[in-house]
Amino acid sequence: MADDDSYIKDPAARLPYTWDWTPWLAEIADTIGSVTVAVPDGLTAVGVPVVDDGFVTQRVEGGTIDEEYRMVCQITTAGGLIDERSIYLTIGNR
Repeated sequence: MADDDSYIKDPAARLPYTWDWTPWLAEIADTIGSVTVAVPDGLTAVGVPVVDDGFVTQRVEGGTIDEEYRMVCQITTAGGLIDERSIYLTIGNR
């Protein structure tokens, strides 16, 4: 995953979006200690973020046609480092 990824999402879809932290975590020899995902108004987070090794996945639904939304995943590593990455969703019929 690049630092910032962009996707087109249908407003009726409930889909998972994943941040891949594994390359960065390997570089710093660390692991994910905790995570938060900020989902903006207009989108709805479905459940909590799921951490699987160096991947963080959040399911989302909703959105308004032609709007762009920025979801932010922030992790704190076991070693105390903090970083965040964004995913941009543009809502359109698919």
